[in-house]
Amino acid sequence: MSVTSLLRCTIRLEKKHVVGHLFHHRALSGADAVNALRPFYFAVHPDFFGQYPREREVNENSLKRLNGYLDNLQKPGSRSVQPMRLTFYVRDTKESSDVPPDLLASGFRPVSFTLHTSDVLSTVTNVLKSCSLPVEHMKGLKGSAETSKSAPGAGRPFYRPIKWNNSYYTFTGFRDPEEELQQARRVEPALISWLRNNEREAAKKHRTSQPRREELNRLKEELCHKFDLSDIRWQRSWGVAHRCCQLQSLSRLSQQSPEALVNLQGHTVVFADLSGMNASGHIMLGTMDVHYQWTKLFEQLPGYRRLQQQTDWLKERISLLLGGTQVVHVERLRPVQSIGEHYGSLSTFHKSLVSQRLRLHPRSLQGLTMLLENDRSKPSLHEMGHFIIPTSSDPPKLQVFLQSHAPEARQRTLRKKQLQAEEAALVKLCLQNLSLRSLSKEPSVSPSQMILCCRRLVEQRSPLMQGLHVCVSHFYSVMQDGDLCVPWDWKS
Repeated sequence: MSVTSLLRCTIRLEKKHVVGHLFHHRALSGADAVNALRPFYFAVHPDFFGQYPREREVNENSLKRLNGYLDNLQKPGSRSVQPMRLTFYVRDTKESSDVPPDLLASGFRPVSFTLHTSDVLSTVTNVLKSCSLPVEHMKGLKGSAETSKSAPGAGRPFYRPIKWNNSYYTFTGFRDPEEELQQARRVEPALISWLRNNEREAAKKHRTSQPRREELNRLKEELCHKFDLSDIRWQRSWGVAHRCCQLQSLSRLSQQSPEALVNLQGHTVVFADLSGMNASGHIMLGTMDVHYQWTKLFEQLPGYRRLQQQTDWLKERISLLLGGTQVVHVERLRPVQSIGEHYGSLSTFHKSLVSQRLRLHPRSLQGLTMLLENDRSKPSLHEMGHFIIPTSSDPPKLQVFLQSHAPEARQRTLRKKQLQAEEAALVKLCLQNLSLRSLSKEPSVSPSQMILCCRRLVEQRSPLMQGLHVCVSHFYSVMQDGDLCVPWDWKS
């Protein structure tokens, strides 16, 4: 071999070594990234936010976008990715007496940061540091990533749960995370340009679903009138066709056994995951149950009503003992709770209060509300003005907490009522000025966010929304029945 050939071979090997070294540093495997992010997942995982739907949905959406960001970094030949702004509500996972200054009344700390890293390792480190989480365990990963001779997982998508068939999401009412992930990857367009590109598709889907919508309304009115129901609702956002099938099933049962539905008189019926009566006194019909199980539930309704009366009596007694504070159950702020579970919590709390005599004036806390929770250790004041009280609270300490926080609770409650009134007025104005068929919002959208969105929609006054159903959310989307989802902070 000539000297020139030897030099060329040596240079090629040097280049290969350098490129390989850089590639291994960049290609931290998906499994390693998951392990490194364990403290982060434990602090922000949506499963820990079941009683806080707003924070839960924000974390769900941000996790999907973070996974998309990491997924893009894992792709072969990927260069730079667009900077991404993320917000998480972080649980305080440390037992400490020091309360962070930015800790909300719910016990979560809001954290916002922008990702502009170009490799998985730097991204993971950035996420942990932004959330004030430890990064010491990353040292071993850095070493293994840099010295690895092969890059396991390189070029493979970032770890994600199983992808189900589309029929699963249509039937359950859950959202397809893969579909939302694809939407999150796209650069968010301005509202007008997005409407121009999607209004035709939404209008077409809406026209297709119109006969089903009319059938849904007919069945609902017929059943409500025939059995004197207060209302018919759905626990999940099932499509129109699926909701029609549920009403048709209840209608067939009413024709086959009309006497079975007599006990439903005056109640609100909710199609849900399980059958029973919830804490609000609504009748839940499990969508997976058969007619026999529904009929059995209807026969048990007199017993459920007696339990509901005992529950109301306990609420009155608790209110008298706590200066007029009313125990409430807000469905959208917590997971579904059965009337039996609610009664058990009230009974335990009432016995605790009776065991110690409290010195509260009967009307000193009148007009204030509270939620009871079994899995909390400390009482808190929610941003909407209601108290969140652990069932196992110490009565003397609880009295001090309620009295010291009562003025702030009244101010927040007043502010909530003002926001709700302003929100309702602006929604009505949008319906009129934009000629919308309906305007709703997701539970995670706060009144102040909805107010800001509606004001801007009225100012924009786009004719592309006329005759459509609009839902204010966090992302753009055209739903299966033609409903438009627009982010509350849409770009103009």
